[in-house]
Amino acid sequence: MTGSGAQGAVEWLASVAPDPEACRWEWERNPLGIALLPAGRRWDVLILPGDLGYPTLDVLTRLVDRPGPVLADFGDSRMGFFVPPGTAARWLGTGVRGAGRGTWIVVPYPGRASGGMRWLIPPDGAGTLTDPSLLELAMHEAAAGMADRPGDAAEEDREDEGR
Repeated sequence: MTGSGAQGAVEWLASVAPDPEACRWEWERNPLGIALLPAGRRWDVLILPGDLGYPTLDVLTRLVDRPGPVLADFGDSRMGFFVPPGTAARWLGTGVRGAGRGTWIVVPYPGRASGGMRWLIPPDGAGTLTDPSLLELAMHEAAAGMADRPGDAAEEDREDEGR
């Protein structure tokens, strides 16, 4: 692994590109500031709907000091959690898409928001990834919390009807 911080993150991400030097050159000079990178080499990405992704990230950050990189689109409709390679092929979960070997993802330059994507947690340059077991635990806890909320609203409605 080369370096840490922003430059280390750039090196780590670009290392999966077919031509890392060309990737870095384009990435740093293109006004869009994005690269299309192949998943499945150093990382896979699990893509959650935003309404589950944000509560999942909240739970995950309570479980670990620093999860792996997390991307979000500007519409907040999707979030991508970087996990170890091979995870996407083994993942079973309704509503969760996996980007693994044979897929490509749009990745903004670390520290920048561009191309409709932004880093919620940028890569650290050391290759830190989110543990899939912890991500699954966080998703379950987040989903349980979301399930409790509609019940609370329904209970309030029943109380209002009784008045």
